[in-house]
Amino acid sequence: MRIVKLTAESKKGLLEDLLQRSPNHYGQYESAVAEIIETVKKGGDEALFSYTEKFDHCKMDAAHIRVTREEIDEAYQKVDADFVEVMKKSAANIRAFHEKQLRNSWFDPKPDGTILGMKILPIAIAGVYVPGGKAAYPSSVLMNVLPAKVAGVERIIMTTPPGADGKVNPGTLIAAHIAGVDEIYKVGGAQAIAAMAFGTQSIPKVDKITGPGNIFVALAKKACFGYVSIDSIAGPSEILVIADETANPRYVAADLLSQAEHDELASAILITTSKTLADQVSIEVDRFVANLSRREIIEKSLNNYGYILLVDSLDEAADTANEIASEHLEILTKDPFAMMTKIRNAGAIFLGEYSSEPLGDYFAGPNHVLPTNGTARFFSPLNVNDFLKKTSIISYSRPALEKIHQDIECFAENEGLTAHANSIRVRFEKED
Repeated sequence: MRIVKLTAESKKGLLEDLLQRSPNHYGQYESAVAEIIETVKKGGDEALFSYTEKFDHCKMDAAHIRVTREEIDEAYQKVDADFVEVMKKSAANIRAFHEKQLRNSWFDPKPDGTILGMKILPIAIAGVYVPGGKAAYPSSVLMNVLPAKVAGVERIIMTTPPGADGKVNPGTLIAAHIAGVDEIYKVGGAQAIAAMAFGTQSIPKVDKITGPGNIFVALAKKACFGYVSIDSIAGPSEILVIADETANPRYVAADLLSQAEHDELASAILITTSKTLADQVSIEVDRFVANLSRREIIEKSLNNYGYILLVDSLDEAADTANEIASEHLEILTKDPFAMMTKIRNAGAIFLGEYSSEPLGDYFAGPNHVLPTNGTARFFSPLNVNDFLKKTSIISYSRPALEKIHQDIECFAENEGLTAHANSIRVRFEKED
């Protein structure tokens, strides 16, 4: 891996380089995505079936688009029983973590007759997109569905592309069954997002769409935002490791590669105060890469977006990490908890040498759907609140309103909204 001394100039170049990976720079695909969305919006199922044949090489119809119970039972016969049990354990951890996020509606009555509050309810229908194609990710099924279940969403549907044989990855189906998905439909790509956003004869319109996908899926979610809610527009995966001279270079190298293998646009960055560690990590990376199955992808990722940054202090490391605002941040220093207090922007923080990033991806419980491309400055991980909607409750008695009615009228009149002022004033007019 390239080793770079961090300066103001090199940091500026690095940040610009990383931002080029954002879906906001995929403009050349937007017209194609817009056409797909409009075609599905107008054509419904017929458009879905046409796109499924075109892109997934699978002939689909209304009788087969929804996954049956028999197909789920068949999936259980194809997946190793030990893996099924692991998924169940992971699901239990994810559920337990997200249950701690639940909030109840609240009401605050006052002696003067004022009642203020917040009514908190789940959305009615959630839609989850699960990628197919080159790889299947049952973990993403669990991470997207379980927060919705904990929130109390009554109907959860899932879309995922079929293979040419019309089948869905069995691991994906089992994860969906464990998590409690109500309906699974065999459709992928931007057309699946459009179907969930606007509804077709077979697929219901949902209130919110979550889940990762390729460039076309990301842009479709962006285009449909406003018609439905979305979780985020996810970019390529990324990891940032802050380490000092106490870190184990093999652990650091292995953790960097855990994200570099996702795709060629993935980013893996080490920030360290130790030149010795930097050199050792670079050597260990080369050793690991030579024997890893996704070597070609990893090498392209590291060549494009892999860095080892040398800094003078851990304070400088923290400042840089906050500017990058990485999806995953590992802290491998002498006192990781003290270092953690200096971090403001990160999707998830992993503390200590036995808390490597895949622990969060698969098993610990916190959600692995995280903000990318610097959006951790203002976005949060997917959570129960994403599937809840809040309604303000306001109730005043006459005595309570009478005490402040002139203040409201003053505010309204200063904004030039005399009808607003009148709506309050008429309640206190003296009768002739």
